[in-house]
Amino acid sequence: MSPDAPTDRIRVLIADDQELVRYGLRLVLEAEDDVHVVGEAADGASAVEAAIALTPDVILMDVRMPGIDGIRATQDLAARLPRTRVLVLTTYDLDEFAFGALQAGAAGFLLKNTRPAELVAAIRTVATGDAVVAPRITAKLIEVALPHLAPPDAGAREGALSALTERERDVFLRVARGLTNSEIAQTLHLSESTVKAHFGRILVKLDLPSRVQAVILAYELGIVSPGS
Repeated sequence: MSPDAPTDRIRVLIADDQELVRYGLRLVLEAEDDVHVVGEAADGASAVEAAIALTPDVILMDVRMPGIDGIRATQDLAARLPRTRVLVLTTYDLDEFAFGALQAGAAGFLLKNTRPAELVAAIRTVATGDAVVAPRITAKLIEVALPHLAPPDAGAREGALSALTERERDVFLRVARGLTNSEIAQTLHLSESTVKAHFGRILVKLDLPSRVQAVILAYELGIVSPGS
């Protein structure tokens, strides 16, 4: 496995404890002209070591692995390699492990039965800095985790929102409700590029790594609630 790849290709590391799964993912990805698999790992510790050595653009991370699981590995990588994007892989769409990985800094969430074309599209999406968790799955995960989150802190909510302009608050609320940039642009009568610019500033002001963490923060602060 050579880590070298043309600079215009997305460098991917596959982390899964099942060799057959890794093999299948590699076959899918290496059929794409713009994706290059730079390495594989069979557990969380190996994934962290390989990521530090290879600096991939995207890591496909299974959350249920022996030793250091995908959650701890994701948390470690979010601190060490903030530019590397982690896509969580799991079998169940209501997996509390997956929610933990999203909280730890993962950029997206995929089911292992995702179609190959959707997998590749997700990799391309997170490689550009966006998230790929569908609003339906985000809502399910957060509803499962809500009983374990701290009660909303009104002071913290006001503190977080005070850092944002009125327009940024509008965008933040709609992101939290699961709208895409295109949908937000339509509802606020803005261009999609303007929405992206607003959201980029929101992430900086709130010190958040991705869209997923913005949604989680909104639920934690009570800015939105399930079904809102």
